[in-house]
Amino acid sequence: MRKHLLPLALLLTATPALPQASANIAAGRAQPSPLAPAEIVNAAPKTDWAAIAASDLLVMDLAPDSKGKPRRVVIQLMPAPFSQGWVSNIRKLAAARFWDGTSINRVQDNYVVQWGDANAEDKAKAKRLPGDLAAVPESEYITTSPFGVVRKSDGTPLRGYLPESIKAADPYAERFEFVEGMPFGYMKTQELGIVTKTWVEVSWPVHCYGMVGVGRDMPPNTGTGAELYTVIGHAPRHLDRNIALVGRVIEGIEHMSSLPRGTGALGFYETPEERTGIVSVRIGSEVSGLPAYEYLATESESFARYADARANRRDAFFIRPAGGADICNIPVPVRRVK
Repeated sequence: MRKHLLPLALLLTATPALPQASANIAAGRAQPSPLAPAEIVNAAPKTDWAAIAASDLLVMDLAPDSKGKPRRVVIQLMPAPFSQGWVSNIRKLAAARFWDGTSINRVQDNYVVQWGDANAEDKAKAKRLPGDLAAVPESEYITTSPFGVVRKSDGTPLRGYLPESIKAADPYAERFEFVEGMPFGYMKTQELGIVTKTWVEVSWPVHCYGMVGVGRDMPPNTGTGAELYTVIGHAPRHLDRNIALVGRVIEGIEHMSSLPRGTGALGFYETPEERTGIVSVRIGSEVSGLPAYEYLATESESFARYADARANRRDAFFIRPAGGADICNIPVPVRRVK
């Protein structure tokens, strides 16, 4: 049976104190900007951009296109402490050169592109997986915090917020936020402790366009990370908290979204000739000449203005502001460092 994109997701929560200027915007006290979102991004000061370490990038080189042009896809991996069981597996798979010579095997219109070993279901032909891959439990699909603040391994609080001008209500979560450039949903719930029930906050990454997840079989299987997919259509939010998300494509998504659609069930290619080959997959720190990347820091004043502008366009082309935006309509800007 072919592996499908089934349950796996995860994590986060955050909201420490903000600088006063940013807090004013978050509280809706700053003047709304008449600029278009792209103009706000272009005007953002260097201090409002956050570097992405090369060691946190996964670089996938596809076979050249029909005109011989190279096709590279760059993926930013999910930051700690989120999805780290799967991310650790992915690092081991890249170090073992597991994906070299594999292929893109599924392209389903308005849904996903999926890649890995096309012979994974045939024990006689399947590529050998590294022997030290972790079996990640379903509990890792979400992160739970009794204090409403998730912290990094060094104890630093992760921060995420949106300006009050955005209606952050969400049909799949009580609210949404962005943390370290990634989109997350949040929900309060109760868990039974030794003495009494305690309110906690749970969070998980969201299936927006370009997000990367782990293919798996039926539960309790959670996937190893050897089979991955990226969203190329309308956000399949029903997959949230059911499948692990391990990162997002920050460059080269056009090489995935423009591929021919598979004609088999669920968009699988029916012949080897239809598949696009994968030349190599490496951690960014191993790739010579890789550009440096940075994202518009999601706790910055510029991001708050940008998010507000995405929800309430006031530039000349628009007649009236929309009054809100869903989480996937506020893509976090990424750029190469000049």
